[in-house]
Amino acid sequence: MKNLYFITSNKGKLKEAKESFSDLDINIVQKNLGYPEIQASSLEEVAIFGVEYIKNKFNQPFILEDAGLFIDIFDGFPGVYSAYIFYRIGCSGILKLMESFEDNKRKAVFKSVYAFFEPGKKPVVFLGECKGKISNTIIGEHGFGYDPIFIPENGIKTFAQMEINEKNRYSHRGKSLKKLKIFLKNRL
Repeated sequence: MKNLYFITSNKGKLKEAKESFSDLDINIVQKNLGYPEIQASSLEEVAIFGVEYIKNKFNQPFILEDAGLFIDIFDGFPGVYSAYIFYRIGCSGILKLMESFEDNKRKAVFKSVYAFFEPGKKPVVFLGECKGKISNTIIGEHGFGYDPIFIPENGIKTFAQMEINEKNRYSHRGKSLKKLKIFLKNRL
């Protein structure tokens, strides 16, 4: 079994990646190296910056991931600032900002970018998106981050109401992981 290092401090992201890769001969190993998240206009820019920062400190194949919640009525806010906003106001703060909006004004998109780096090669990025809406209340015990307030399109449950394998079928991260997995299947 080959090791693939996942540069993250987020146990939830690690759990989702391990679940997704469980049928391959790849062992996902958490490596909490940390990297600065730049102010950028896209998740791809943030991920590539992270790769450039980490590759000078760690000379093994690795992945990292950046994600964001883009709310339509707020022109994509919090977007690339999702982690910062989550730690400042959390799910309850987002719900407070949206309390006067009807269901048709609660549309949002969750986006995820996985970046893969192999020493001596250019990084490769994989984008996954999941359209949906912001719920009216915090619902569910699973997941992390904005999961308790995001309902995927045509769904009735928040991500936090889903077990990992169900969430991975719908989620932004599940979609970017699937693309990464196809890419890596015969590479490592």
